[in-house]
Amino acid sequence: MSSVPITIGAGMLFGIALAAPPGPMNAIIASESVLRGWSSGFFAGLGAMAADVIFFCLAVIGVVTVIADRPRLRGMMLIIGGVLMLWFAISAVRAVRQTARAGGQTRDGVGSTGFQKAFVLALTNPYQIIFWLTLGVGLLRPGQIDVLAVLPVVGSELAGWVVIQTGSPALIVGFFGGIIVWITGFPALMVAAAGRDAAISTIVGVGSAAVLIGFGALFLHTGVGLLW
Repeated sequence: MSSVPITIGAGMLFGIALAAPPGPMNAIIASESVLRGWSSGFFAGLGAMAADVIFFCLAVIGVVTVIADRPRLRGMMLIIGGVLMLWFAISAVRAVRQTARAGGQTRDGVGSTGFQKAFVLALTNPYQIIFWLTLGVGLLRPGQIDVLAVLPVVGSELAGWVVIQTGSPALIVGFFGGIIVWITGFPALMVAAAGRDAAISTIVGVGSAAVLIGFGALFLHTGVGLLW
């Protein structure tokens, strides 16, 4: 049984699976959410998704392979991304201090700052390019995935029940729909948690800064290694 709703649902699961793991993007979303409110966290998520849209378009026309085949270019991107992460970590710590002095969330620019941070950082993240070269290509290439057929023992009996059409518009719509679900719900959870306990804002802000420092150092180390 193959249907548009099943394909959209599978795409949404792929999108959430890409957006949900801990990392620099979610660190920025969490920090923006608890320090400046839901809209700032949501716009930060939109910034990261906007970069994915660009990489998607580049993958369609094959441009992302140019970056993937040039280690020095990837190295420069990693170094730029690492420096940005360290800078954003410093900004997060400053925002925590300002919020503590203000006694609550500080709102600025209706989330525009969060969008710019996540967008620029995502554009310098070669790992997102690698995603579109691997799993992303699988999503774009026309074909079928028989989800239940790979199950042990009962796979042969369930073959054909859930078939996903790769390369279909429904899968791509579901994929970006899943990202939207995450960037809508995750900031809401962060804001709700911060509302129940004022200390959450400080904990999340400092934790996000620590994540950015860790990934920033990793990006710098990897980038330098690719250059030399």
